[in-house]
Amino acid sequence: MDVQSQPVALIASNITHFDFEAVFQAQYPKIARLIARVLNDSARAEELSVEVFWKLSRTPAAQGNNVNGWLHRTAVRKALDELRKQCRREKYEHLFSLSRTPAGENLQSVSDKQHQVRSILVALDRRSAEMLVLRSEGFNYQDIAQALGIGFSSVGTLLGPSTTSIPKGVHQALWTTSMNKMSNTGSMSRSAC
Repeated sequence: MDVQSQPVALIASNITHFDFEAVFQAQYPKIARLIARVLNDSARAEELSVEVFWKLSRTPAAQGNNVNGWLHRTAVRKALDELRKQCRREKYEHLFSLSRTPAGENLQSVSDKQHQVRSILVALDRRSAEMLVLRSEGFNYQDIAQALGIGFSSVGTLLGPSTTSIPKGVHQALWTTSMNKMSNTGSMSRSAC
């Protein structure tokens, strides 16, 4: 009887406890800010941030040493998916003339550069858009490689073509903090598509 219970005790002692609460407290503001920066909608960004952490709680493989990279990659993917979903919806609403005229107080002016950046992010393939958003968040090539699960030497090779296709003024908008100064209320007044 002692022989049978001993392996179970050894297995249980080798399991390390993942402190979800500590990761949530440390990373939630960063994840919400990252998503809000892409969507320009802080309320939706908070909802998607909760979804990212819910997914983390349901994905034991992500609860390891690279949890920060996993969180950022997942957040970028959620934000880009949401941006594409909004574009599809706006396209179909316009196509079928179902679009509503928003109230004046809900309108939010968005600079042309921010509009162009979102348009470009929607048009790029997923990996290129992820790398551009992570790079604009201040990630270095090593962090990008770790977050996306690609080789360090591949980051520059993959990032290069996506940055050369962006107009110069828009390219600079990606790397400045102008997108961080977006208002936290309302929704976009112009389509990002």
